[in-house]
Amino acid sequence: MNMMNQGELLALDRRHVWHPFTQELTASAPIPMVRAHAASLYSQDGQEYLDMISSWWVINHGHTHPMIAAAIAQQAATLEQVIFAGCTHPKAVELAVTLANHLPQGLERVFFSDNGSTAVEIALKMARQFWHNQGKTRNRFLAFAGGYHGETVGAMSASRSTGFFAAFESMLFPVDMLPYPATWEQDDALESKEAEALAALEAYLERYGDSCAAVILEPLIQGASGMRMCRPEFLQKFCHLVRQAHILIIFDEVMTGFGRSGTLFALEQVGITPDLLALSKGLTGGFMPLAVTVCQPHVYEAFLGQTFSTALAHGHSFTANPLGCAAALASLNLFTTENTMARVVAIEAIHRERLGGLQGSTKVLHGRVQGSVAALEIRGIDPHYGSDRGGWLKNFFLKRAILIRPLGNVFYLLPPFCTSAQQLHRAWDVLEEALESGL
Repeated sequence: MNMMNQGELLALDRRHVWHPFTQELTASAPIPMVRAHAASLYSQDGQEYLDMISSWWVINHGHTHPMIAAAIAQQAATLEQVIFAGCTHPKAVELAVTLANHLPQGLERVFFSDNGSTAVEIALKMARQFWHNQGKTRNRFLAFAGGYHGETVGAMSASRSTGFFAAFESMLFPVDMLPYPATWEQDDALESKEAEALAALEAYLERYGDSCAAVILEPLIQGASGMRMCRPEFLQKFCHLVRQAHILIIFDEVMTGFGRSGTLFALEQVGITPDLLALSKGLTGGFMPLAVTVCQPHVYEAFLGQTFSTALAHGHSFTANPLGCAAALASLNLFTTENTMARVVAIEAIHRERLGGLQGSTKVLHGRVQGSVAALEIRGIDPHYGSDRGGWLKNFFLKRAILIRPLGNVFYLLPPFCTSAQQLHRAWDVLEEALESGL
């Protein structure tokens, strides 16, 4: 099986594998990747591809970073897995302490899971049971229109406005949606959009404030709905009003966490400490599936009691997997030893430079940058996910050995932090080439 040629590999893939977010009947053959290094992926035929979406937003320090690989190998030879109900292990404890030290005071209790959707699901369950355990009926949830929080039922419920989940509508529980003041460079309507969103929140709180359990939001960047961005100042005002109504605040930093937004966590720029925080993706540097839901003491303490009835009855087979914890500790250490955030600053500067050079293009709309994320909309492309012209753009880049994945009419770059200036400029050059080619 290891000696399969590319044709055999693709034939077996076609026969047995079901790929995510893919229409299997019409999709092109997937690219068989066999190795990776830094910002590059290498296919079976030897082609090098620049990974300009960090392999679905999980790679931060770069592929196959030797320090993370070594940490996993060492842990694999020591303790690879142990049930986390009734047991603990050094790497889980060390990771929980390290995360608490990196986060604002109060975010100190860590619940481990496997992926971002699950970290969100756990946060929603915690919020609901927090009130239940106190004998209070707060059953409503609040979210922003366009927010995307994952693929499990609760996460889908909080993401229904993205339009991905029509087939599951009858399974989803109600979540109230508020307008999101998405903004961009030179946005003349910014203040009016923010005022409208805050007015909608005030009206909602007046009517439902006493029955709402929690609000969930992606701070600064709504990822999957098109890298839609908002100002920290708006979120400060929003969260202040929510706090006055004693509603729990959940920050979904599955994508924005671990340097992606320009600080280690986006909440640092917002200046708000949420009651609950969901983290995953870059947690392990992209090496292992691992997630955490972090909460403040008042949330944790609501689950304490003399009987199991108030406990959080939730867990997974691979909760706090030692290999994942070892990878996460190594990844977090690299932010210091490699001065990673300086690299993010350099990436952001190039994004702003190149986006500025497109200001005069009649094909480009609503350019925006936040940390290592740059996004823009291309006039004339269907805004729906999987649009034909979006697929054309993706293939245009693939022919030039660059991996991207447009979100409808939104083109974005979200590179690993090790990406060189030359590599990043190359991606922007290809975008300019595509625009000039009649896109």
